Amino acid sequence: MSGTSEGPTPAADLDRSAVTESDAITARGAEPRSYRSVFTGAPLAMAVVDREGLVVGANLALGDLLGSEPDALTGRIAADLVDLASDARTWHAYREVLRGRPARLRCTRRLKHPDGQPLWAQVTVAPLRGEEPGTVLLSVADISARRELQARLRHLQMHDPVTRLPNRTLFFERLTAALEAEAYGQGGTGRVGLCYLDLDGFKAVNDTLGHRVGDRLLAAVADRLTRCADEAGRGRVGAPLVARLGGDEFALLVEDSTGTEQLADLAEAVLNAVQAPFDLLGQRLSVSASIGVVERQAAGTSATALMQAADTTLYWAKADGKARWTLFDPERNAHRMTRQALASTLRPAIERGEFTLEYQPLVRMEDSRLRGVEALVRWNHPQFGMLTPNRFIGLAEEDGSIVPLGRWVLATACRQARRWQVDHPGEPPIFVSVNVAVRQVWDSDLVADVADILAETGLAPHLLQLELTESAVMGSAGRPLQALQALSDMGVHIAIDDFGTGYSNLAYLSRLPVSVLKLDGSFVRGFQYEGEGVPPNPADEVVVEAMIQLAHRLGLTVTAECVETSAQAARLRRIGCDTGQGWLYSRPVPPDRISGLLGVRV
Repeated sequence: MSGTSEGPTPAADLDRSAVTESDAITARGAEPRSYRSVFTGAPLAMAVVDREGLVVGANLALGDLLGSEPDALTGRIAADLVDLASDARTWHAYREVLRGRPARLRCTRRLKHPDGQPLWAQVTVAPLRGEEPGTVLLSVADISARRELQARLRHLQMHDPVTRLPNRTLFFERLTAALEAEAYGQGGTGRVGLCYLDLDGFKAVNDTLGHRVGDRLLAAVADRLTRCADEAGRGRVGAPLVARLGGDEFALLVEDSTGTEQLADLAEAVLNAVQAPFDLLGQRLSVSASIGVVERQAAGTSATALMQAADTTLYWAKADGKARWTLFDPERNAHRMTRQALASTLRPAIERGEFTLEYQPLVRMEDSRLRGVEALVRWNHPQFGMLTPNRFIGLAEEDGSIVPLGRWVLATACRQARRWQVDHPGEPPIFVSVNVAVRQVWDSDLVADVADILAETGLAPHLLQLELTESAVMGSAGRPLQALQALSDMGVHIAIDDFGTGYSNLAYLSRLPVSVLKLDGSFVRGFQYEGEGVPPNPADEVVVEAMIQLAHRLGLTVTAECVETSAQAARLRRIGCDTGQGWLYSRPVPPDRISGLLGVRV
């Protein structure tokens, strides 16, 4: 009989307080003949083995188990009968028992039955007390039925009942094993790949056609994914593992991947397979899949890190329009991680005073004198350095921290404007323009905040200008419109920022309490070629001039953003633009630099 080891014997199997069948018989004072009778007829397969490892005697049960007459087993090497020498640890433990050490060996072996069928056996070797030192009792119990039951239970535990695919537990078990050093240290590519997908619109199928059809769809998708995996594994060592992770989420694990091209080919095949229509229970269904693809060196990564990358990439595929696969991009992920880090520290940063303001001049086009400044917030982040508003204002609007941040900006800007007025009493006071988000109007009492800040700082209302984007102002009704009207009645100027990029509902301007239009920089950039040997586009000037004339007819002033050249400034001045802002005059600067511009031509 041949056999194979299941593995090293657990330390717990070396039991130093063993009591054998012969101990119990001897303790009761049984006669040797009675002992031999019990030994011979016992249903448990047993053999007595001497200190040299040879069988002294075997019972009928052992003979039946091994397909031999008991007498024919006498003199045989016991270790060969039950495969005790196949691994070093088991063999050492067995020799220790034969040397008379007070220990017991128990191990599991996969043997071959005389009829050719595999047989799982639990082998126990223990000292036979009362006999010559080193004599042991070897017993063999057939545990095949128990092992088969355990295997069936494990299969049920590790597989999804709907699709019959490996489930999340088995998937992570295989993924973890693939990332262990032993797995990729014995040849192979040392790389691992993963396609993580879910079905687009699967919830609608469940909601409209019921879970029975939904389950049939999942099973059909599983069949197609399995065929894709089998095709991808053709000519290779093994096919990708296909698993259902839950709901409508599936994964294909590629061990020893050869690179991103292999994963891209697999993802494309899966995408095409899933998009083909399904005929289920009289229904013809069409679905698509979004797939996140990750491929990398196995060394240095973990199951958690790989799944996080795959989940992020799946989210990108969804966000980019669904029905597509997207490859993991470390730079894009770094940007996302930075965004998360900023979002989680935004509110505490306000409390810690990490924000500061810079000011960009607003210059009167007629005489190039400073009329006002726009306050621009900066975040002096301890990790990422000085951040401009486009890095965090959107986050602040999403989580509501724009309200306390906006209140701080407003108070700081008004305080600074008043300080310039006090420090330079001989110069005309300049106004300060502050950007306001719509959420500040909805989530706070902006009118009360402005009134309190003006009273606290002593700044006159007409020296404060609040900027809102065109899309935020156009169509305003209810509370936002009431707030804007109250602020205007207070004497505060309201400006529409980036005008011309949104609704451009000029007729609506007459019903809004707006006093300033700030033309978007895209209009001014259309003037940039004049004076450089390239003729200007007449249409640009016509459009801008028309907007300026309309604004003036409505009693509004116009500010042009992004003025970068003297030629642009000259053309804007010629068509009647009131105020300019841009790098031609100054970049955003600290407050002390603004003091030096008061009373001079910029």
